[in-house]
Amino acid sequence: MSSGGARPPGSLPRHLAIIMDGNGRWARTRGLPRTAGHRRGAEALREAVKGAAEYGIGYLTVFGFSAENWKRPAGEINDLMGLLRRYLQAEIDELHGNGVRLRVIGQRGQLEPDIVRLMDDAERLTRDNAKLTLTVAINYGGRQEIADAARRLAERAAAGALDTAAIDETALAGELAAPDLPDPDVLLRTSGEKRLSNFLLWQCAYSELMFLDKLWPDFGREDLARILDDYRQRDRRYGATLETR
Repeated sequence: MSSGGARPPGSLPRHLAIIMDGNGRWARTRGLPRTAGHRRGAEALREAVKGAAEYGIGYLTVFGFSAENWKRPAGEINDLMGLLRRYLQAEIDELHGNGVRLRVIGQRGQLEPDIVRLMDDAERLTRDNAKLTLTVAINYGGRQEIADAARRLAERAAAGALDTAAIDETALAGELAAPDLPDPDVLLRTSGEKRLSNFLLWQCAYSELMFLDKLWPDFGREDLARILDDYRQRDRRYGATLETR
């Protein structure tokens, strides 16, 4: 993945990445089960996808389920997997009709076979859509992604198919989960937490980091508009000074 070059102030981000945090706290403050927060969070995602498409943002990547989330109670994991099934079954036709391409990154080996089939079918159905690419990270971890990329390069080098002198940032980036996606211009995290939580560690090296106190289920179009307004005010230099750009 690459930054795609500096973008002047006043332009929209090409790629927005979001850590959708706060579903559980949203439910707890209302005396509801955590699953209610996840369901409301799915509705917020639906609105974010629509808003991104309307603004002309080409790529939206969201953290749906991290590799560390397997440590949660079994009941909550089952509910999350059920919600993922329903999303893939109920939303895919609307996404396809709206010109959205769906992609999934992350380790699929731990997922139930029917979920993997739904992912494969959704990706196949929408692969030619070009209005917006929605990438959902499921059972994903940034460190694991980098380690897997390094292992693949090492295997090629050991087999004599790759000169170790050719292993550089470009070569490693080419082995990541979705190497054709541009790096995120903005990484947003909701709920007031200020951590990357192992999300897109390589790709977000030069992303603008934004943190919103609002819990994800309460995220709406007006919040997206404010994030985009904030981005328009920033001058992205990628390490260069104004004089040398």
